Amino acid sequence: MVTKRSYDDRCASAHALDLIGERWALLVVRELLLGPKRFTDLRADLPGVSPNVLSQRLDELERVAVIRRRRLSPPAAAWVYELTDWGAELEPIILQLGRWGARSPFLNAELPLSVDAMALEMRTFFDPSTARGLKASYELRFGEHRYHACVNGSRFEIGRGPAAAPDAVIDSDPNTLAAVIYDGADVGMLRFAGDRFFVERFVKLFTLPDKALVAATT
Repeated sequence: MVTKRSYDDRCASAHALDLIGERWALLVVRELLLGPKRFTDLRADLPGVSPNVLSQRLDELERVAVIRRRRLSPPAAAWVYELTDWGAELEPIILQLGRWGARSPFLNAELPLSVDAMALEMRTFFDPSTARGLKASYELRFGEHRYHACVNGSRFEIGRGPAAAPDAVIDSDPNTLAAVIYDGADVGMLRFAGDRFFVERFVKLFTLPDKALVAATT
């Protein structure tokens, strides 16, 4: 089963684009990689999409078994969207797409970044060579959102929810944290608690790939 528009091409790549190639579809998947979300959460994290278009993308992705809708148990009793096991297999594709996109000389770093997108960027651009000898736990706070991150040498893990006993707590917004990590902005722009040593090590754990060389057009 495919969405309304089709490439009518036997190639499996073309079929994949039939399934997830509509505008906003992959960003919906991105926002669900770290766990389920309500419709209102998706609207807040994808402010550029209209409610009607978001509903359409969710219906299409559910129809082709990339996501599913389920009701949480009481007391929450809310409906959420989550990836199916097959849909979750898109994670390495989305992370690799991020690596490729980061090499673009046309990427505008001033555009807004959702909290889950920032967390996934950390997963994407973690550089094990910068973490030698570091074993630390962090809590990242973006407004009401909490994430736990753990570094143990060459391993880095990040997920939703508070950290149990963090060595440092970093309180920021995604774009400011990105500016410190990727653009060399001063770590003093961040609000943090705990040992400054761990904060300074954390912001140096992530390395962007070199920009692609693009020939000038005439």
